[in-house]
Amino acid sequence: MDIAIIVVGILLLIIGFVGSVLPVLPGPPLSYSALLLLLLHPAAQVVMEANNFMWLIVLGILTLFITTIDYYMPIWGTQKFGGTKAGSRGSTIGLIVAVLLTLLTSGLGAILLIVGPFLGAYLGEKHAGQTSALALQSAKGSFLGFIAGTFMKVVMVLAIAIYFTVLLV
Repeated sequence: MDIAIIVVGILLLIIGFVGSVLPVLPGPPLSYSALLLLLLHPAAQVVMEANNFMWLIVLGILTLFITTIDYYMPIWGTQKFGGTKAGSRGSTIGLIVAVLLTLLTSGLGAILLIVGPFLGAYLGEKHAGQTSALALQSAKGSFLGFIAGTFMKVVMVLAIAIYFTVLLV
């Protein structure tokens, strides 16, 4: 039973890491579920109880925060770089279309997830009558927001993986 818990936990961490890069999967929550699974492992449970489950609670709150804020990062980036609501909406629509197309195509997934919000912000600004320079600036903001969100998720999953490893050692 203990080995099965550890193997499933490691698989959840791996899938969580992949989900940190691909917005199709909720990366940090999947990784956090690996920690929750360790509540069934007696040795890990003893370590968590010794810390009053403090790290489990802190990582849970951070996971919730990062998962929530990640959806707003491309929109925030668009606005921060001078984009309008049309660019923010375009970025959101571009991300949704990219996720849907990623589900339908296997080889273009990562490229679509990067290009979708960028292209959506650009087209949204152009549709609103903005100049190409402003539309491109807005699209850059969307791209940087996407990268910032991805970076936060990867760091969160790495922190969870380190804590998972510490609990088992």
